[in-house]
Amino acid sequence: MFANVGWGEMLVLLVIGLVVLGPERLPGAIRWTSNSLRQARDYISGATSQLRDDLGPEFEDLRQPLSELQKLRGMTPRAALTKHLLDGDDSWIGEAFQSPEKPHSAPPPQAVAPKPEPLPPGTPAPFDADAT
Repeated sequence: MFANVGWGEMLVLLVIGLVVLGPERLPGAIRWTSNSLRQARDYISGATSQLRDDLGPEFEDLRQPLSELQKLRGMTPRAALTKHLLDGDDSWIGEAFQSPEKPHSAPPPQAVAPKPEPLPPGTPAPFDADAT
C-alpha cells in the first residue's frame, strides 16, 4: 500500500502529524492508523480467500484477464496496441521509418476527376435518391 512512499515522505508526514496533533496525541493516532490498515488488509484477504473457495477453479479464470490488465498499466499506448493487435510484432511498422536509404517508388498516378461545371442560375440542384 505504501510501496511508493519513501523514508523522506514518511518523515514529512510524521513532522506534519506532530505539528497538527501534538506530541501527546501522535502515538495514539499512529496506533489507530496502523490497526485500521491491518484490519482492512485482513478483510481484503478474507474476501479474496472466500471468493477463491466459492468459485473454485473459476477463480483463476477470473484472475488471468485481471493480471493481463495489470501488465498493460505499465506499457506505453503503442506497446499495448502492438502487443494485443499485432501479437507483439511491430517490425513492419519500424521498417518503413528506419531505412531511409531504400528508394521509395512513387505512387501510381491517379486519374484526376474533372471539375464539375457550375449550374446556370435558376436550375434546380441535382437530386440523388440513394444519397438521402
